[in-house]
Amino acid sequence: MRVRLALALVWGLLAAVALYAVVRGVQYFAFPDPNPAIVVWSAHAGYFWRAWIVAYGGGFAAFIVFFASRSLAPKLAGALPAAVIASAALLAVQAIAFP
Repeated sequence: MRVRLALALVWGLLAAVALYAVVRGVQYFAFPDPNPAIVVWSAHAGYFWRAWIVAYGGGFAAFIVFFASRSLAPKLAGALPAAVIASAALLAVQAIAFP
């Protein structure tokens, strides 16, 4: 049970990181923010909305991985290094290209 919970937590966090990079990239192109120098006040805080969206997505992914890990735990654990690298690469590209 501990292994399944740990796998679910790690995969959920990795999914949230990767999803943040994707959501930020989509938002950058589809919904560009106004120039902060000319906006005095705004009710919309884009970062917080993105954080809540990816927290929901990461929780959903963790829930799925928890139930999938009953039969696929070795495969899910073996895929973690590649997933860490992919998530880090996505976040690095997002941070450089879409600040």
